[in-house]
Amino acid sequence: MQNNLLNFQRTQQQFASYIKNPRVNPAPADVRPERMAMYRELFFNNVESFLSTGFPVLRAILTDAQWLNLSEDFFATHQSQSPYFSEISEEFLEFLQNERNNPDDYPFMLELAHYEWVEMALSISQEQLPPFMEYIDDFMAQKIFVSPLAWVLAYRYPVHEISPEFLPTEPPEQPTYLIVYRGSDDEVRFIQISAITFRLLQIIQEKPLLTVEDYLEQMIDEAKQISSEMIVAGGLDALQKMFGKSIIAIA
Repeated sequence: MQNNLLNFQRTQQQFASYIKNPRVNPAPADVRPERMAMYRELFFNNVESFLSTGFPVLRAILTDAQWLNLSEDFFATHQSQSPYFSEISEEFLEFLQNERNNPDDYPFMLELAHYEWVEMALSISQEQLPPFMEYIDDFMAQKIFVSPLAWVLAYRYPVHEISPEFLPTEPPEQPTYLIVYRGSDDEVRFIQISAITFRLLQIIQEKPLLTVEDYLEQMIDEAKQISSEMIVAGGLDALQKMFGKSIIAIA
């Protein structure tokens, strides 16, 4: 009985190793080669299809050969920690960040993949949108927070502009600041924001449920090179617009 169990486990391991990388791992001796090839194609095609769906821009900017190389590298070398297909995209990010090592890859590949992953993660998130509230006259006195369905992001590259027609080789001088959010219609959208608006949202995330006035006063203390009038006018306008998009919510 013990020997049978060990033989079964050994066959299982050989089966899994061959499925992941048939170039370096032999197939189990007691399974027909054509059947193993069919299993391997089935497993790989499922993963590759999920990656194509989850990262459409990344797929579009790569040639078929480049995409196949990237997909096979992930499939063969990454040890996934989750059994769920819905988490393959996150596993792929982990692979790009910590395991992928190809000098021919685009320098923005990781950032682009992260941006595309954020869109998918928000689309399936179980977080609830804060209840909608009508516009309030005394906005400055309201305690606010950033919606859990709004992610404030900074990238070295303008990831929202990358396409087969725009493939930057060097990052621009200024980072790209974005809010990717899911609205009341469940559509995921993005808006590009300035560095000062990005910092304002960071402060709100760090210390939620203070008043709008509190946050603007902290911005005045930090950005002494900008007049307090400009900070208040610009910050208030930006927050009111984001309130209208359910990016900012009132407690």
